[in-house]
Amino acid sequence: MYDYEIFANLLAARGLTAYQVHKATGVAQSTLSDWKNGKSRPKAEKLARIAAFLGVSVDYLLTGEESQGAGADAELNEYLTQLRDRGEMRMLFSLAKNASREDVMRAVALIESFRKEEGEKP
Repeated sequence: MYDYEIFANLLAARGLTAYQVHKATGVAQSTLSDWKNGKSRPKAEKLARIAAFLGVSVDYLLTGEESQGAGADAELNEYLTQLRDRGEMRMLFSLAKNASREDVMRAVALIESFRKEEGEKP
């Protein structure tokens, strides 16, 4: 399986389209189309944005397998998945896609603290 197939399978599993990935990540549709047609692969920075949006590592996006060192990224990906999937946090995902791991963790912790103050379950 080549990497675009992995991407396509992730989209199908999450009920997403390439257009939605484009809108959420800013990766051009032409970049995704060229990737699909085997003309090129997105650059590393764009692959990182796509992977973060899909809640996987770049290694997984390219190979279908997590690398041995993916544990540190798993927590970040979980935070980004929460930002992407939870309606009240969706806007933050678009702001967080270029943020550092620490920035994302602080943002999620801050939002969770507000929710706890309001008596909501996280």
